[in-house]
Amino acid sequence: MLEKVRQLWQIKDLRNSLLFVMAMLIIFRIAAHIPVPGINIANLKDFFARNEMLGMLNILSGGAMSNFSLVAMGIAPYITASIIMQLLTMIVPRLEELSKEGASGYQKINQYSRLLTIPLAFLQSYGMISIFSQSSQPILGALSTFQLVNILTVMTAGTVFLMWLGELITEKKIGNGISLLIFAGIVEGIPISIQQTIATFSMDQIVNFLVLAVLSVVTIAGVVIITEGQRNIPVTYARRIRGHRMYGGTDTYLPMKVNQAGMIPIIFAISIVLFPGLIGQLLTRSGSAFIARFGQILMGITQNQLIYGLLYFTLVVAFTYFYTSIIFHPKQIADNLQKQGGFIPGLRPGEPTASYLSKVSVRIMLAGALSLGIIAVLPIIIQNVFRLSTFVVGGAAILIVVSVVLESVKQIQAQISMHEYEGLG
Repeated sequence: MLEKVRQLWQIKDLRNSLLFVMAMLIIFRIAAHIPVPGINIANLKDFFARNEMLGMLNILSGGAMSNFSLVAMGIAPYITASIIMQLLTMIVPRLEELSKEGASGYQKINQYSRLLTIPLAFLQSYGMISIFSQSSQPILGALSTFQLVNILTVMTAGTVFLMWLGELITEKKIGNGISLLIFAGIVEGIPISIQQTIATFSMDQIVNFLVLAVLSVVTIAGVVIITEGQRNIPVTYARRIRGHRMYGGTDTYLPMKVNQAGMIPIIFAISIVLFPGLIGQLLTRSGSAFIARFGQILMGITQNQLIYGLLYFTLVVAFTYFYTSIIFHPKQIADNLQKQGGFIPGLRPGEPTASYLSKVSVRIMLAGALSLGIIAVLPIIIQNVFRLSTFVVGGAAILIVVSVVLESVKQIQAQISMHEYEGLG
């Protein structure tokens, strides 16, 4: 391990890339602590303390939402835009053709995602301001039309700025820039949570704290296993003749990950499960008794821990199947194998191979979907079982942190190996 760290620091390009990424993350954290003018910070903190449903949205913003900073929306609008474009790729023939053109096609689709991010950021910023305006304690003063447009423009520009930072980080091949921004916000909040936990520590809860510590380690290990777990499908390539030379057949494998969807199903589920509560908060301020009562019913859906947990778990499992079906195309994989002279032993190329890959995907997807669902509702279970609200094992947060760390380590190791290979050459 120490040898790898020494190698990492000795490789000039890699060292410069790491320093650049660290500088970008520092800039992001500085921006995340610059509040929008006219904000009552004390009332804002109290509002977030009383609204646990906003916690996950705050995670997706990299912790910037709880400060109502210049980058309060984070990169959530960009994530939403990317998901929408992936869905449209299945519906719009032109986008489907672009997705089959390789790198150039994906660049155009990504450009459409960037453009779609701007109106989404503007709309989500307006929704966020509307929610804060409904707070019983004033967070924002009375805003004129000019002030409102000014704040919306600044927050939209903040999202575009973070999108740009994320792409700069991604270009350094240290990890996914968007994920690293979310990672930075989560990691920054850990010391505060630990400090709050220590401040409320009592000997009566020592058993709960010890069990929680063990459960935290087990959860992290479980997330690593799920993230790295895969089913290897054996693939054989037939002999090929090029020119006057014959190349012998080779045996390899096709990896199928247990969790192909990553954290996207959790993001989908959060967006849906929080929607009734957020709408309910707005409706409860209505002058109509009927509408206000309906708003209270909607808020009750998210305030009831049992209903909230079951709904959250179900949505995560359902969206795991849904999103995996979008990104995993057995027919396309089978066609590519056939074109390259590859086949799965015991199966005919074409439709039989595609059918087999589809069946395997559905079977291993069950384990991935149930695992993601358990990870998502784990904080709810811990809060109700151990009665600890200051420091709980945030399943989605751990999934993000572990996934980002594993991805970054793999990319760094790949660059070190490439440098060693070039040195031997």
